[in-house]
Amino acid sequence: MTDLSQIVKAYDVRGVVPDQWDETLAELFGAAFVEVTGADAIVIGHDMRPSSPGLSHAFGRGAAARGADVTEIGLCSTDELYYASGALGLPGAMFTASHNPAQYNGIKMCRAGAAPVGQDTGLADIRALVERWTAEGAPEPAAAPGTVTRRDVLKDYAAHLRSLVDLTGIRPLKVVVDAGNGMGGHTVPTVFEGLPLELDALYFELDGSFPHHEANPLDPKNIVDLQARVREVGADLGLAFDGDADRCFVVDENGDPVSPSAITALVAARELAKHPGGTVIHNCITSWSVPEVVKEHGGTPVRTRVGHSFIKQEMARTGAIFGGEHSAHYYFREFWNADTGMLAALHVLAALGGQPGPLSQLVDRYDRYAASGEINSTVDDQAGRLAAIKAAYESRDGITLDDLDGLTVTAPDWWFNVRPSNTEPLLRLNVEARDAATVARVRDDALAIIRG
Repeated sequence: MTDLSQIVKAYDVRGVVPDQWDETLAELFGAAFVEVTGADAIVIGHDMRPSSPGLSHAFGRGAAARGADVTEIGLCSTDELYYASGALGLPGAMFTASHNPAQYNGIKMCRAGAAPVGQDTGLADIRALVERWTAEGAPEPAAAPGTVTRRDVLKDYAAHLRSLVDLTGIRPLKVVVDAGNGMGGHTVPTVFEGLPLELDALYFELDGSFPHHEANPLDPKNIVDLQARVREVGADLGLAFDGDADRCFVVDENGDPVSPSAITALVAARELAKHPGGTVIHNCITSWSVPEVVKEHGGTPVRTRVGHSFIKQEMARTGAIFGGEHSAHYYFREFWNADTGMLAALHVLAALGGQPGPLSQLVDRYDRYAASGEINSTVDDQAGRLAAIKAAYESRDGITLDDLDGLTVTAPDWWFNVRPSNTEPLLRLNVEARDAATVARVRDDALAIIRG
């Protein structure tokens, strides 16, 4: 029997196919999903991985056997699946392993309206059912099995995104897009169609073996080709999407990366212009510039833990209009509180194309501090190292500590956060300060304790 603890994570199912899971298990997951959500209809989509069509069809068979009508939207990005869940009012399942290597696959599940399914919101119950059925035999089929139909929602998804951003007055722009052989190659041409954009397409061929580079733009080595191409063709900006195209990373006209915190601040300012006085969510390791910009534009910033389940929970609780993370996940109230990098990309295009200056100049007002980026350290005792950091800093003058997520240490001119990884023996350090020299000093002081 497969050990489901190895593949059922905090927010999704993910593992190696067929070693850790296969179509037989996918069928049981489909049946359990219907059982736990009580759905009489669901929607399913999948990415370009070789194993994705078979797994998604199997999930659909399991769901239909339990009496649910299944709408298959086929090849799609994760945010396109969220669109279908929201627009159709149906629970959904997306087959993808995002930026993981080719042998992996997974399932991201949501309730109707793209509400997330995680350990505390149904995933643990789904796992328990699959384990029981694996041990005791699959359940009897429903008296009346559901139907399976196909539906293409790509144009509807694109039209919905375009309805949320005013792109009518933008000047012509040259944009390089690196899809990383992922689902951006499928969605970008339709979403950008008819806009005054000269599109330079990198790696748009759908290929789940990722022949050019990993589809994870947060790793600097994976945007090298994009940076070079932007400089080579004199583009106004570059966009990089991850494998399932729900995250978007931006580089300016010089090929320099634009911090996701700066993008969060830029989009927040635009959303606050549409929704004055709104609340904006940001996680505890986004830049100081994010809450500053939100307040300057009359909004209320709310700080939360890292991770989409916490962001979405706070968005629902506060009625927030927008949320952003350092990992280039961007969440919109007008998109059922779900994350969509494509909508963030349209905001960047609208902001850049609505004024004459270059992107580097535009984002300067939102990128106010120096930062270290995330630095990982392997440690034997995460709790012990965190306690050592707390002991080292808590008695210093002018220092405040909080443990919202890991440990955040704040001084008048700098802050750093140290968080334990949930899956590896790592501590993750992020430092920000008013200048690079201070970042280096604070970083080295903190690392000496973490690695001491």
